[in-house]
Amino acid sequence: MGWFNYYGLAIMAVIMIPNILYAVKHKGETRDSYRNRAVIVLEQAGRYGCFAFMIFHIPYTYFPFWFDGALAVYLAGNGAFCLAYWIVWAVCRKKNGKWKALLLSILPSCVFLLSGIVLANIPLLIFAVCFAGCHIRISYKNAV
Repeated sequence: MGWFNYYGLAIMAVIMIPNILYAVKHKGETRDSYRNRAVIVLEQAGRYGCFAFMIFHIPYTYFPFWFDGALAVYLAGNGAFCLAYWIVWAVCRKKNGKWKALLLSILPSCVFLLSGIVLANIPLLIFAVCFAGCHIRISYKNAV
């Protein structure tokens, strides 16, 4: 694996499809009641950092698949998290609540954290930790 991660691009596409469908269907219907500006900015920085470092790798900041079977762990783990995300999204798409918000924020966070660990990708890990904490908090606080 060089500077471009095709697996990471595919994983990002799988995660983003439900988000895009939701955004198109519910355009202009946001109910963001949580207004902690610092947490929101950190979440966005974490989000875009995760997007970038899932796909692009900076030399000497990652050590791809550093243990035996790491590729299998990466693909199986992320596949399971993505499948769970799609199942939760499909089952709960017309529902609201704290459980839905938590599951739909924890699962992508797990994808980023697992990817950062298995690839020993330092920037991805930093952004994933930032994203996970902030995204889960914002999702929980905004849940109806």
